[in-house]
Amino acid sequence: MTDKTTRRNFLLTGAAVAGGIIGSTALQQNQTDSAQSTAQNTAAKSTGKMPERVLGRTEVKVPIFGLGGAGQTPLSWQGKEKDAVAMIEKAIALGIRYFDTAANYGPSEDYFGKVLPSYRKNIFLASKTDARDRDGAWRELERSLKRLNTDRLDLWQMHHVSFTEDLETIFGKNGAIQAVEEAKAQKLIRFTGITGHHDPNIIAEGLRRYSFDTTLIPVNAADKHHPRPFLPVVLPVAREKNVGVIAMKVPAYGRLFKPGGLDGMNQALGYAMSQPGVHCCVVAAETIAQLEDNVKVAQAFQPLSQQELAAIEQRTAAIWEDNTFFRAWT
Repeated sequence: MTDKTTRRNFLLTGAAVAGGIIGSTALQQNQTDSAQSTAQNTAAKSTGKMPERVLGRTEVKVPIFGLGGAGQTPLSWQGKEKDAVAMIEKAIALGIRYFDTAANYGPSEDYFGKVLPSYRKNIFLASKTDARDRDGAWRELERSLKRLNTDRLDLWQMHHVSFTEDLETIFGKNGAIQAVEEAKAQKLIRFTGITGHHDPNIIAEGLRRYSFDTTLIPVNAADKHHPRPFLPVVLPVAREKNVGVIAMKVPAYGRLFKPGGLDGMNQALGYAMSQPGVHCCVVAAETIAQLEDNVKVAQAFQPLSQQELAAIEQRTAAIWEDNTFFRAWT
């Protein structure tokens, strides 16, 4: 575990062998070039372009909408490779460049690894580890790189950090932050982040204790009514430290669209992306049609007025408990 040169060589070789992305024949290169050209041509035909924002101190400009690999979608279901690959290819064609997954999202990393290597230079690839110790985090990083068929991650995140005990272990002796530092030194990761949807004070404390580049937190109108809302606790710290803020749980797995709730993604995404200091969001999709609709909403996004935001918040006042169910997840 301590031989950094050996580890990096192992990961580079493993990624090439596992995914066949560093081919030794002209045929493999031609297939890659053809697939890339097809997606680029399809993307060129797409109407409109998503707004982009700089992701905090990373200085990387990303579209405001990214594809998430979690949730009840083909991207995280076993035996759905064909559907998952089709969705990822469609996302590329629609202009999505931010892709989010995690070591514990079922086959998600494997599915992304079937498609994304051909476009690696043009995308922002994020994954996560829920290991709290150094060795466990390293094992998950090695596995993630193999599954994703890449030699690096743009963003590696400490996943669903929920309790003080998590922080103490991550930053303690032989904690996961050691793996972060070592992986950065070896250029296996560009940036690092912290994510959570349980306790905003824990995320804010994590940002104070370490120079994370990003944070992934819930951003939706219902969370405002929770006794411990995320935005007023986390955003001030993120702004102070120029941390990139990525929104999740934007439609609350669609629950926000139940009768008596919001009209649709135009309000859900509009609310999230109109929050000062939020740079982009990641949303999963159950079908390609849903993905296409979501991208259209992102393409048409215009910041909402304070009056519009207040009206959306009012519509969630009576349904916030059903729409903040994820706050109980640890």
